[in-house]
Amino acid sequence: MTQGPLTTEAGAPVADNQNSETAGIGGPVLVQDQLLLEKLAHFNRERIPERVVHARGAGAYGTFTVTADVSRYTRAHFLSEVGRRTETFLRFSTVAGNLGSADAVRDPRGWALKFYTEEGNYDLVGNNTPVFFVKDAIKFPDFIHTQKRDPYTGSQEADNVWDFWGLSPESTHQVTWLFGDRGIPASYRHMNGYGSHTYQWNNEAGEVFWVKYHFKTDQGIKNLTSAEAARIAGEDADSHQRDLRESIERGDFPAWTVQVQIMPAADAATYRFNPFDLTKVWPHEDYPPIEIGRLELDRNPENVFAEVEQSVFSPAHFVPGIGPSPDKMLQGRLFAYGDAHRYRVGVNADHLPVNRPHATEARTHSRDGFLYDGRHKGAKNYEPNSFGGPFQTDRPLWQATADFTAGTGNHEAPVHAEDDDFVQAGNLYRLMSEDEKGRLIDNLAGFIAKVSRDDIAERAIDNFRQADGDFGKRLEAAVQALRG
Repeated sequence: MTQGPLTTEAGAPVADNQNSETAGIGGPVLVQDQLLLEKLAHFNRERIPERVVHARGAGAYGTFTVTADVSRYTRAHFLSEVGRRTETFLRFSTVAGNLGSADAVRDPRGWALKFYTEEGNYDLVGNNTPVFFVKDAIKFPDFIHTQKRDPYTGSQEADNVWDFWGLSPESTHQVTWLFGDRGIPASYRHMNGYGSHTYQWNNEAGEVFWVKYHFKTDQGIKNLTSAEAARIAGEDADSHQRDLRESIERGDFPAWTVQVQIMPAADAATYRFNPFDLTKVWPHEDYPPIEIGRLELDRNPENVFAEVEQSVFSPAHFVPGIGPSPDKMLQGRLFAYGDAHRYRVGVNADHLPVNRPHATEARTHSRDGFLYDGRHKGAKNYEPNSFGGPFQTDRPLWQATADFTAGTGNHEAPVHAEDDDFVQAGNLYRLMSEDEKGRLIDNLAGFIAKVSRDDIAERAIDNFRQADGDFGKRLEAAVQALRG
């Protein structure tokens, strides 16, 4: 901002910003003091509805650099050659807490990454875990309701959380992740990120591949124990946000090695479990991660509200060569994210600097609405037109992958030979050291012990028992000890 006299929003110079205008000394304030009214009215409107989930967050700008040739898998231009660099904006967040909650809590971390590519913005929306609690978006509102404040008590209730998880065995894998050592990262810099969902890549020849994204922290994994997190959350609610900002300020730029798992499209139908199930990982021995790039964050936002709070991300923001998969959670999010931001920020949220394309220009026929900036000037607002307006390319961003001829209905996902809600949770438990298992049991037992009904506690424990007999036995004993 240039130096000079303070002005009103309309640009008129302000004579006195210390004293409101009154009817004489000590008299009542006059309604004609438009500076006072303008400041109070603006102050009352300085907040927008917070995100229902992922409300608490921090972000930074950076660069993605391609380190391996993947042109045989995708025609995406920003991935087309080794050394190509693309500007990015990455927003980290917790999931369940509100805008004023603490950073150092046991909760998944959101990982929302915007690539400002020359073919438009590409948004990759995931978490710091490779899996999630539910596999169908129709269950998502119910799940989140259990994590938020109960409408009667106004508090998060252990009964609600464990009642839902106990009745939803598919959540067992993610819950095992969440209550293990990685459930509370030491900072945003010291955790991995994942696209979590399965996405489509397609190449110039039209061949289709299914991919999963992994962002492996170059800083190393560091986590907090429950006791450490409780202390830090009480001392500094902004611990993760502060750490990210200060590391960039001192030139210690956080970075991640970017990998993908790639599955030829033909493998999906006969794979041993449903590869589009968000509650499962693809074992690395089946599809080894391949390094494709490096992500580095090197610039802080200048205004947190403008660039972090008003940043919008949608998994529906694809570019040529990348598209969705039949993942039912992803399919629901293709609608839900954009709809949330149109409600929360406004129908023209994509016009804001942090959201609009940086390496190309958006050319649409959309006009008007709240905060429309008049960018189209006198151009026609329909297509086709003969006045030089933008036109369609006739080439879809992604490839059609199936001919669906079955009748409509509320269908479950296709069944594969080894579909199971417990196997991968058990595998994760068996990978842990004895110390890690002990902390996992303590973390779970401390929360389950708070439920008020024995049947809810037993059902929750039984899911872990089905994942691994030792897991369930130790957890049951720990809960019984706490419940007396």
